Amino acid sequence: MQKRDFHTSLSDQLRDLPDTPGVYLFLDREGKVIYVGKAKSLRKRVASYFTGKVTGKTKVLVSRIASLDHVVVESESDALLLENNLIKKYQPRYNILLKDDKSYPWICIKKEPFPRVFMTRNVIRDGSEYFGPYTSARMVRTLLDLIRQLYTLRTCKLNLTKKNIEAGKFRVCLEYHLGKCKAPCIGKQTEEEYDRDIQNVRMILKGNIREVIKHLEGLMQEYAEGLAFEKAQVVKEKLEILEKYRARSVIVTPNIRESDVFYMIDRVNFAIINFLKIVNGAVVQSHTVEVKKVLGEKKEEILPLIVSDIRQRFSSDTKETIVPFRPDTEVSGTHWTVPVRGDKKKLLELSERNAKYYLLEKEKREERYRKKYSTERKLEQLRKDLRLQELPRHIECFDNSNLQGTHPVASCVVFRDARPSKKDYRHFNIRTVEGPDDFASMEEVVFRRYKRLLEEGEKLPQLVVIDGGKGQLSAAQKSLTKLGLQDRIALIGIAKRLEEIYFPHDPVPLYLDKNSESLKIIQYLRDEAHRFGITFHRQIRSKDLLKSELDEIPGIGEKTKNMLLDRFGSVAEIRKQSLEILADVIGKSKAEKIISFLKPR
Repeated sequence: MQKRDFHTSLSDQLRDLPDTPGVYLFLDREGKVIYVGKAKSLRKRVASYFTGKVTGKTKVLVSRIASLDHVVVESESDALLLENNLIKKYQPRYNILLKDDKSYPWICIKKEPFPRVFMTRNVIRDGSEYFGPYTSARMVRTLLDLIRQLYTLRTCKLNLTKKNIEAGKFRVCLEYHLGKCKAPCIGKQTEEEYDRDIQNVRMILKGNIREVIKHLEGLMQEYAEGLAFEKAQVVKEKLEILEKYRARSVIVTPNIRESDVFYMIDRVNFAIINFLKIVNGAVVQSHTVEVKKVLGEKKEEILPLIVSDIRQRFSSDTKETIVPFRPDTEVSGTHWTVPVRGDKKKLLELSERNAKYYLLEKEKREERYRKKYSTERKLEQLRKDLRLQELPRHIECFDNSNLQGTHPVASCVVFRDARPSKKDYRHFNIRTVEGPDDFASMEEVVFRRYKRLLEEGEKLPQLVVIDGGKGQLSAAQKSLTKLGLQDRIALIGIAKRLEEIYFPHDPVPLYLDKNSESLKIIQYLRDEAHRFGITFHRQIRSKDLLKSELDEIPGIGEKTKNMLLDRFGSVAEIRKQSLEILADVIGKSKAEKIISFLKPR
């Protein structure tokens, strides 16, 4: 890397840049790398930043450049690879950030006698083989479960050298007795036999399940011909497990051996790239990344950078990379294919579906976040407007309903996070009040509601809204005072005429702006309580209107009444029947009661 002195002017540094491929680094006054870029010509590309035509975030970047470094490389593809590594190393503020693989899980085949196979997140360069990284730990566990069903591999950390085994240093463990290990530690399994299993594990992890199946089929045939049917059955069971696993893989086309597929959705501020790894015509890996744009990067710049990063991350060495358009830069070790039709086009469409699904999930998450943020803002405004001590996440509203004093009922609706929680709505039949007395009715239902919540140990609301003016509010306040809740629950009333908000012991109402969100929440509560109460009141009245004269006859129950109405249809028809006909349906005793009650009427 060509180090530049901060005292050297940028114009001098620009003049000294070579007209060759390379990577350039912009540094701020503190010597911190703030941007890394690649170029076919370092001189032309870096000079383009200082032409005076840059705008937006690029202009901000240029204003912070105090010095620059550069690295000359052989080709543009080498520049792409180096750019990728330097971005990971320095994490510059104005670059698309590429994270390293430290947090991703891998499957390791340890370099040791009788190698172990296990999951790890730490890649140690000790000659062991690592497969991955995998984007899901669940996928790793699924693969390891499959391997353990197929092969009895050791899980212990013993140093199983030939010398230690022959010296008899080890004893068999529980895994051997459970049939999960063949005890190579005491020489019951040879290293050659164990290594054959490890070779099959390698092929499975590389996606070459077809080769493993072919090997097992030959082995099963060999055992069968040698009349070793028990061994043949064990191999057959392994084959069935592998076939089930292969059936879950997405088989795209048998005509494509190995390919990497990338599809990109380009948006103004971000891009989404899906990657599919194809081995023997099957999708063996899928990974989707979201890239935040910093300087309005073009898709032709972003895609090769991400392809290079993912090929490094997933140790891919495929010679063909299928993409939706041709990027600006070649990636070392592979060539671009932009399919128009056929199997490769279908692969690209599959990758497109995965990218679109990721985008849809992203939009859903953002919508949920927006709703949550909007709710928090509304509740905070309501808290301020009503001068509450707590955020009113749980609000309840009461309303009375009666018609000329008959069938008095009340309703209680519950809002959580400014939305109706209908499963918590409650109806009340007024028990202790005679006639149309709204104040006494309100006092009763508020007392019953919160007495029960206290007895059941349920959470109390932060705010209670009463549909009514000062009278109903005072009645509700009496009940809260009786229960000792006057300081634990905030209470307000809303009068319908001018939408005045009343507080206990304050004769002067609060007038909220007609367009304020706080007033809209309170109105929504009030209207919902009214709707719920009216609906219940209508149900009660309807039931009362449906009462039959038969309900007034002593000794005639619901079952008898239903039998008569099913048979004759109405009370008028029952009245026309003779004693003998009624007795055939419900018996003589009950028939006589009905005749004696209905005939005089």
